[in-house]
Amino acid sequence: MDDLELILTMLGEATTTRFTRERDSKEFPTMKKDAKDGGDIAGSTRKDIEQKLGKSVVSSGNFLEKPEGQKRLGHKKKGD
Repeated sequence: MDDLELILTMLGEATTTRFTRERDSKEFPTMKKDAKDGGDIAGSTRKDIEQKLGKSVVSSGNFLEKPEGQKRLGHKKKGD
């Protein structure tokens, strides 16, 4: 993921959270609708950006340079 993909993910999550709070959602069906609506907003924003750029904002690369497990101190693979 690149920075724009992360931002769009955060937009979907933040929008979903806002919907859930503002709508006072407590049951699964209403929370599912909140998640769908938040995802729709992030998705339409992504499509708008891609239309203006003329190319996809979705990348095949990994945002992290090293897998998270390799960053941890003292991390050993099984069998080491």
